[in-house]
Amino acid sequence: MIYGYDPRTGETVGDALPETDPAGVDMIVSAAAAAGAAWRATPVAERALALEAVADALTAHADELWELADRETALGEVRLRGEVGRTAGQFRLFAQVIRDGGYLEAIVDHADASATPPRPDVRRMKQPLPGVVAVFAASNFPFAFSVAGGDTVSALAAGCPVVVKAHPGHPHTSVRVARIVRDALSYPDLLGLVHGMRAGAELVQHPGVVAAGFTGSIAGGKAIQKLIDERETPIPFFGELGSVNPVVVLPSAPKGEVARGFAASLTLGVGQFCTNPGLLFVPEDDELRTALVEAVEGTKGGPMLAERIRDGYVGGLERLGDLRLLAEGKPGEGGWAVTPKVFTTDVKSFADKLPGIAGCCRDLSGSVRAAACAGTARRVADRHRPRDRPRRGGTDRRGAGAQGGQAHLERLAHRGGRHLGHASWGALARRHLGHHLGRCHGHRPLARADGLPGLAGGFAAGRAQG
Repeated sequence: MIYGYDPRTGETVGDALPETDPAGVDMIVSAAAAAGAAWRATPVAERALALEAVADALTAHADELWELADRETALGEVRLRGEVGRTAGQFRLFAQVIRDGGYLEAIVDHADASATPPRPDVRRMKQPLPGVVAVFAASNFPFAFSVAGGDTVSALAAGCPVVVKAHPGHPHTSVRVARIVRDALSYPDLLGLVHGMRAGAELVQHPGVVAAGFTGSIAGGKAIQKLIDERETPIPFFGELGSVNPVVVLPSAPKGEVARGFAASLTLGVGQFCTNPGLLFVPEDDELRTALVEAVEGTKGGPMLAERIRDGYVGGLERLGDLRLLAEGKPGEGGWAVTPKVFTTDVKSFADKLPGIAGCCRDLSGSVRAAACAGTARRVADRHRPRDRPRRGGTDRRGAGAQGGQAHLERLAHRGGRHLGHASWGALARRHLGHHLGRCHGHRPLARADGLPGLAGGFAAGRAQG
């Protein structure tokens, strides 16, 4: 049985929900596949209207939804109301994207009998994947990355039905959101919902499933990938997995601003955001160290989403016990509450113990934590400084502008394996939509850099018709 819990008290919320057995998974996937055939044949204009109907329904139920989610997550009214609005906005955004049609990348190459050899009429456009997309909901976003999250809406917009494996951290919220979405869709079976770890395994290995999306831990993502590898027919896997999120502070950075921003990001959502900074590399600077201590001491902890996450945080603190405690905030209130803590070490010690420290930071699963390593930023900057630019007073300057710093950051980003540029939300949505279109081959775990899952690319290939 699946139980919802109140993180503030540790008490159960609502009635127990049954886990979905293999027969139930098969029935739900089969129903979704049948609805998907009709959905793919539905004109784009009608699909867009259906997505907007879902957005309207979520907005209309905002009062009910945030209260239910708060009982299961303790994330509070402001955060949860905003997340309902964001989720509705995602549905409206994808409605606009499919009306635009650019995501189809349609190409028409007319026949030319005068060419040598004669060229036939060739037309190509992306097609929806002919099957069900499995989505694994995230713990820390009960709306925007859950049953009605970005993976779900992008698949629906592309023309694919979806079956979601609900996260056990907010089961009743998942059930209610699924009901609201199903009632607003043209074909309710386009969205299915299953509960339980075994059901998740059955889902990703079901022959009717043609792609899988996941937002969560590295361990969880690897487990899903292993299940996919065991399938007779491989499917693409779009995973947004956890990260330690190291941050390098250059000597020229404004100390107070950096300290306040770090403390705010560290404790945002009780540290359970994907952007939570797990490692902070700082120069040997007493003023910066003092600013960090003051900023962290001004924070307050809170209840974590689940007892398992709380226990992981406590265990991680024990493994970091040989490091020096730099600062800690005020204790949170509630049964699963934790206290923000920041530890410090020097570069040599960090390098010597890198495997263990990295493992501890990862195992803390996005909770409130960080290891500040002194004396690193300048060495990183020296190593990657353009050869024709000497260091001036510990910083890299080029006149009065910011071009030098921008070029410096780009070099670091490229050498780190990823360059993050700017893109409009519409462009990001079109790229996200591409995951569920075309003939897909292989798999590639993706990391989020922007706020929507899996925006780093896709595997869509066009289908040519002659």
